[in-house]
Amino acid sequence: MDSIPRLRPHAKRWLLDSALNPHIDGYVAYLSRNRFAARTAQQHLAGVAHFAQWMTQSRLILTKVDESAVTRFLDNHLPQCDCRTPAERNRTHLRAACGYLLQVLRDCGAIPMPALATGAIADEIRNFDAHMSNAQGLADATRQNYIWVVQRFLVAEFGKRSVVISRLQPADVRKFIADELDLRGTKSNTIALASGLRAYFRYRVTLGDQVHGLVGVIGSPARWSLASLPRCLSADEIDRLLDAFPSTLPSRRRGYAMVRCALDMGLRTGEIANLALADIDWSNGTITVRRNKSRREDILPMPATTGQAIVDYLQFERPPTTSPAVFTRRLPPHDVPVSSYAVHRLIRDAYHRIGLDHGRVHALRHTLASRMLEHGSTLKEVADVLRHRSLNTTLIYAKLDSRNLLAVALPWPGSPV
Repeated sequence: MDSIPRLRPHAKRWLLDSALNPHIDGYVAYLSRNRFAARTAQQHLAGVAHFAQWMTQSRLILTKVDESAVTRFLDNHLPQCDCRTPAERNRTHLRAACGYLLQVLRDCGAIPMPALATGAIADEIRNFDAHMSNAQGLADATRQNYIWVVQRFLVAEFGKRSVVISRLQPADVRKFIADELDLRGTKSNTIALASGLRAYFRYRVTLGDQVHGLVGVIGSPARWSLASLPRCLSADEIDRLLDAFPSTLPSRRRGYAMVRCALDMGLRTGEIANLALADIDWSNGTITVRRNKSRREDILPMPATTGQAIVDYLQFERPPTTSPAVFTRRLPPHDVPVSSYAVHRLIRDAYHRIGLDHGRVHALRHTLASRMLEHGSTLKEVADVLRHRSLNTTLIYAKLDSRNLLAVALPWPGSPV
């Protein structure tokens, strides 16, 4: 307890008099090992002290500490808390502190690991997820989106009963979709519902179920192939985006390197987040993209601008860490790689700093394709760089190939040429 001496005496007493007493040193060691700033570590320990006091008041034994206990502490106790001031009462800080506490307690075996969901629907979801992962090779985000839809559907239709697909009728599927669209009738939700249900019924076909009648009632909004024009950044917007990382910005080198990876190489947010140090071949100037959307390994040439941006980040800004990832968290724990959402948010914030009102990171891939076509690359070469499995996916960029479009354009009626 002396490792953070500024903790209030009554907060120390809450910890010492609680069932968490034997694990305080382990918690402090965890904060130190992950290089939390002294102020943040003190804040987290104060939050754990508050949780320990609630445990004592509630007579909650150590083995019963889990996510549900933390939820009761935050939802039931915190709004009407009358613990001695100044007890830590910031909900965000308390949730983080308790989350780290659960991790420490599980690492040392003081509390059990979270139990896997059981029951017919849980088993069905696990089997469906294994099929999507092993047989289809779908990305984690895609599988999770499908699971959210299918889980709601199965709960609505079967509840706690066994999942028997032969009992389903087309009207059941139609009613589920209608109920979901009543709650959120957006085009994106309609597409998500249709995609998730179709994926699930395709899986059931592999098990021998007759689901053609169920699939037939699933409709989707009209989406004309190649109807839209890819959103690209102009030369001026590119320059402004690359200048949107001033020296006063925290982790500016990391943000600049991420934008370079997306703009120069067409990497997706997940591919940037998953990029490992071992994936970069400095001698040959290449990057191996291992955990991509199509589950393939692709070796891409690394432009000098991208390589220099990564080097600047690694040399001058990346915190000391044992993580093999190139891009790690700016705040503790540093041994955790950044998430794809963090990459998306960082680039989106850079957009907003230069006045762009959209946040589509994919626009950087579109911009790369447009620049390649302007410099004489073929659609096949664009497809190779963007790693499209089908050339049909790349055809949308034909609209951006103004050089070749001018060569085949017919004269306007009535024009002199």
